[in-house]
Amino acid sequence: MAWSESKAWIRGVTNEKLYQGLLDDVANQPARNAKRKKILHPEDMPWEMSRQGLLKHLLNEQMNTRMETVDAYMQIIPPGSRSGKHRHLAEECLYVLEGRGYDLHQDCDVEITDTYHWKPQNEIKRYEWEAGDMIYIPPNTIHQHINADANRPARLISAINRIFKHCGLNDLEQLENAPEYDPTVVLNAERVQRYLVGKIKEPA
Repeated sequence: MAWSESKAWIRGVTNEKLYQGLLDDVANQPARNAKRKKILHPEDMPWEMSRQGLLKHLLNEQMNTRMETVDAYMQIIPPGSRSGKHRHLAEECLYVLEGRGYDLHQDCDVEITDTYHWKPQNEIKRYEWEAGDMIYIPPNTIHQHINADANRPARLISAINRIFKHCGLNDLEQLENAPEYDPTVVLNAERVQRYLVGKIKEPA
């Protein structure tokens, strides 16, 4: 054989139809997508009492929808309360459906080499928002949403690109839990209504 390195690369006996798998995946995509939802009704959107707060998932990778790249949820912040505090590498945008409040943002210095390091800057910036506003969260920013109204809930719609996760850059870190977080809570319409009016504790 003419190639001098042939003794190295010619080794190996494993056979796998990996390229064929890519072709099969593309060929099966129409049938697979036909089973995925293009319309979601409220009953199809699960509630979650998460560490970030009270969420109604609109789009999520695990919800069997046609959406390939975006996750979205509606967040309800009870009167006078706040979301959890977290940080993620992907940028995020939130539309304020109702309510008024403010965000606390803390930028981080990031170094990505063979390892990944981040360090919060000292300054914490405050941004006021109200219904109709759009909130932008830069990449790798520690952030938290605060409802400034003691009598009414705030509702936000969050959208974030899930491609970061598939590129190995998910890097989602929860730094503080929302006050309402309770992993044992099972949400239903009645309980959600209690959060909307700020009556969070169960009656005696």
